[in-house]
Amino acid sequence: MFFDLNLPIPSKLGPVSKKGKEKQAAPAFSPAEIDALETKIDLLVHLGYTVIAFTQTVYKKVDSKTHVNVLDAVLGQLKSRPGIVYLKRLNIILDEDSEKGFGLINANIPLCNGYDLISLVPTTHATLSLACLTHTLPSPLTAHIISLPLTLPRFPYHLKHTLIRTALKNGAVFEINYVGALGGENDPLLVDANAAENGPSAKRNWWASAREVVRVTKGKGVIVSSGVVSEADFRAPRDIGNLLTILGLPQNAAHDASTRIPKSLVIRAETRKTYRAVLSEPELIVPPNVLAQLETSLPMGVDPSTSVPMKRSREEGAKESTPSGTGAERSKKKKKKGNKE
Repeated sequence: MFFDLNLPIPSKLGPVSKKGKEKQAAPAFSPAEIDALETKIDLLVHLGYTVIAFTQTVYKKVDSKTHVNVLDAVLGQLKSRPGIVYLKRLNIILDEDSEKGFGLINANIPLCNGYDLISLVPTTHATLSLACLTHTLPSPLTAHIISLPLTLPRFPYHLKHTLIRTALKNGAVFEINYVGALGGENDPLLVDANAAENGPSAKRNWWASAREVVRVTKGKGVIVSSGVVSEADFRAPRDIGNLLTILGLPQNAAHDASTRIPKSLVIRAETRKTYRAVLSEPELIVPPNVLAQLETSLPMGVDPSTSVPMKRSREEGAKESTPSGTGAERSKKKKKKGNKE
């Protein structure tokens, strides 16, 4: 099972009104745009990917008054493919204006619950610290993916070991998009927000920055995604694994970057919706066929339903755990023995 957790979806939203209080209508995708997206999905399936995440990118912050979930309109028009899993991902680009807040607050929990994955693209050192230290902690708004701008001419911050280790300890992963290694076209929203760069120099920048990411993380908690806009830039999972070995990753870690680690990430991301949830106390239910087998194997006159070991009550456990006599009684006995002597 191979994962591609970054298939960009072009934004169909127009410019925000001057007041910023009018929520835009859900965008409508033309048949030609849906056909182009279906072609990309067919190509990914042909290459061997079974889990595909569609990415909606937002710049600076998520505003509940103006934000619209574009992916719902897309998934409603795609044809179903047996054995293929579609996921929805929200990608937030963070800059200097995002240091005061970028919308991951409790008031926006219903809005963020419409996405399976939340990822952050920090472009300053302050936003990187926020992403690693604060927004990777368990909560209904946990961001499990930190996508670094690898194609910029110069890394916008220094990757400190303390920040990276803290993010990995909290369960976050660092994403490497292989489109930069091929010199392909990046998402136009990332380019406009100065979080990515196209051109011949972007390929050289990607290799230098990706090696730095592998060095700091020591190959742990790294996933690889496409981030591809053009169909010609898609690659098979085995080819991407060979690409990662050039960066210094061992073969098993390069294979896990598109299989095991993304799988555990998707499962862990589901905990956002069950964070601090109230679960019922489990009860043991014996199937009827097991009861029938017990009736034939147990001696005559023994009830099979009562012979199944059930959970002990708290009172019985407390009686067994406490020794005979309290501490006060034992101390009184010792005092009496001392007086007699």
